[in-house]
Amino acid sequence: MLDYLFSDPTQFCQIISVFQYLIFTRPDIYFDVNKVCQFMHALTDTYWAAVKCILCYLKSMISFGLHITHNSSFALHSFTDADWASSVDDRKSTGGYLFFVGNTLISWKSGKQRMVTRSSIKVKYIVLANGTAEILWLQYLLSYMQITPTSMPIIWCDNLDATYLSVNPIFHAFIKHVEVDYYFLYDRVAKKDIQI
Repeated sequence: MLDYLFSDPTQFCQIISVFQYLIFTRPDIYFDVNKVCQFMHALTDTYWAAVKCILCYLKSMISFGLHITHNSSFALHSFTDADWASSVDDRKSTGGYLFFVGNTLISWKSGKQRMVTRSSIKVKYIVLANGTAEILWLQYLLSYMQITPTSMPIIWCDNLDATYLSVNPIFHAFIKHVEVDYYFLYDRVAKKDIQI
């Protein structure tokens, strides 16, 4: 199937700029918007179809969004995840995390990792270490605002190997290139700053 260049690049760019504004309150479209932005230099009908799919999705989800709820809990917790070698373009992994204070989502990030890894545990562990750095920063921010978390921060990770590696002081050679992340995360778990 032949893919033709899109006839109106100005319209495409205007819609993409609106999407980039929307991702501040709609993290659910972040990945898709990022993907279509990567091909703005060679706009084709296929990418225009992808933009229309995003528009249809937004129309169907108009009543959904981020909600700030009042609750007395200041428990800080996070969810981290990564998909190993998911990019068909360069086989880099995409990872991300979400941070909550109580039931309110306050921070999130999703993006490609800088290196290609040969192991899913490495991918998950890198995201876990990045999430730990972010949760420590959020703890500092809350203490600056004189808000005391009600419990030790918890980071939820769906990879048992990465979870075990964060508490086990045995360093494995196959994970050597993430050695700095390993010691950073292990040190924070040992000091009981966070719980994985």
